[in-house]
Amino acid sequence: MFAKVKDSMSHIKLSVGPILYYWPAEYVREFYHRVAGSPADIVYLGETVCPKRRELDLPDYLQLAHQLREAGKEVVLSTMTLLESPADLRMLRRYCDNGEFTIEANDIGAVGLLREQGLPFTVGAAINCYNAQTLHQLVQFGMTRWLVPVELSREWLQQLLSQPEVADIRSAFAVELFAFGHLPLAWSARCFTARSENRAKDECDLCCIKYPDGRPVYSQERDKLFTLNGIQTQSGQRYNLIDDLPSMAGLIDAVRLSPQAQETPNWIYEFHAARSSNTYRSREPDDSNGYWHRLAGIKTLSV
Repeated sequence: MFAKVKDSMSHIKLSVGPILYYWPAEYVREFYHRVAGSPADIVYLGETVCPKRRELDLPDYLQLAHQLREAGKEVVLSTMTLLESPADLRMLRRYCDNGEFTIEANDIGAVGLLREQGLPFTVGAAINCYNAQTLHQLVQFGMTRWLVPVELSREWLQQLLSQPEVADIRSAFAVELFAFGHLPLAWSARCFTARSENRAKDECDLCCIKYPDGRPVYSQERDKLFTLNGIQTQSGQRYNLIDDLPSMAGLIDAVRLSPQAQETPNWIYEFHAARSSNTYRSREPDDSNGYWHRLAGIKTLSV
């Protein structure tokens, strides 16, 4: 039985999600240079949080995409999560019309464009998909991989995938799970990072570049509750499911590591070791895994 679990774990792919923070261009390029030489199988590229972050534009991401593909990675271009202007829509069309790389749709508008063109796509966790009917419909539209909403538990996912309308098409799409990083929880038209510096959103001076892992928010008891990342609110604690990989065997096809400013390439190697052997770096004491175990997200359950 243990051998079967290990064999199923070895088939779980490792993905590196899009960088959610605002990093200098050279830092981004150096990061992907390290990812290119790592055991990562899938790499997502693109700005998904704020269109004002323009250290890299689509041609820059396409250049990185070619380099990563030459290194043997599957490359996916990720779209914006919250579309607020005609310029955002034009950029979305440019991504969808790239002609080479699969798109991760993070807004239902992207799904519509890709469906019109008959193109396959992946779906990010920001698109609300919590029932069998929605999942079935997205597959009908052309979805080939689904990033599970971050608050779904293993039990919920197992029940969802076992429903007849999903079980019948299970071979048509892959299931990806957010397994490392600060969880993206919500998006707003307001920029909370700018507000935290008493700046107006339109006069933010791109201050989020000063916070390469977002800006932490603490309770009066000094507990870290959230992380501010521009218009995005993330979990305060880092989510880390490296010790939970055995529970994913036969259920999850890929686990996503969301880039952090430090150590993410090292954690890629640790997840690779965890899916193929018994020796790896375990979760840090402050990391959480609550949602996967049907607990509050901030909680940690030892496994």
